[in-house]
Amino acid sequence: MGKCVTCGNDYDESFEVTTASGEHHVFDSIECAVAVVAPVCVNCGTRILGHGVQNEEHIFCCAHCATAVGVTGVSDRVTSGS
Repeated sequence: MGKCVTCGNDYDESFEVTTASGEHHVFDSIECAVAVVAPVCVNCGTRILGHGVQNEEHIFCCAHCATAVGVTGVSDRVTSGS
């Protein structure tokens, strides 16, 4: 199908990812896709593979990183009141 934009491997089982902004990329593995399209936590720099925590301006990997830069009202867990 195509050559991976990350590593250059020409792989017969490659796949294409289209981002919300309309960019098209061809990858040979999930690892290569993550390196290009996964967002990066603005506090610690880790790639975010889940939902993360967002405010109006930034995305974070977790509530801890969000609170480390001053975001309030976020939590990594929802507790039942019991």
